[in-house]
Amino acid sequence: MSLYSVLIVDDEEEFRDMTAKRLSKRDLQCECAPDGDTALGMIAEKSYDVVLLDVKMPGRDGIETLREIKRIAPMTEVVMLTGHASVESGINGIRYGAFDYLMKPMELDPLFEKLNAAYERKRTQQEKIKMAQIKKNMARPS
Repeated sequence: MSLYSVLIVDDEEEFRDMTAKRLSKRDLQCECAPDGDTALGMIAEKSYDVVLLDVKMPGRDGIETLREIKRIAPMTEVVMLTGHASVESGINGIRYGAFDYLMKPMELDPLFEKLNAAYERKRTQQEKIKMAQIKKNMARPS
C-alpha cells in the first residue's frame, strides 16, 4: 500500500518521469501532468495528498495553478519547484498557500522529506477537522 498520493506537475517530461519513478520506489503513488491545466483537470476528478508543482511552465504558470488548486482542493498541500532565477516565485507561492518550495535540481532525500512534511500537515489538518465535527455532533442535544 502506498503512503500517500503525489501529483507531479512539470513541463519537463524527463524530470517528471524520473521523479515519479524514484518516488514510487519509496511507496508513493505518483501521477504526472505536463502543465497546469491538465493538473487542474486531474485534481477536479480525483484528490491528491500533495502536488509537486513547477513554477515556470508554458501556459498557466505555477502560481496561477497553485491559486486554482487551493480554490478547488484547499486541503491539498503544494510544494513549489523553482529554479535559481525564480526564488521570488517560490516565496510568492507560500503567500498563496503553498506548503514550501524547493530549488531545482534537488536531491531525492530532501524532496522526499519535504513531501512527507507536507503530507503530515494535511493529515494533521484533516484530523483536527474530524475531531471538531465529532465534538460538534456530540454537543447536539438528542
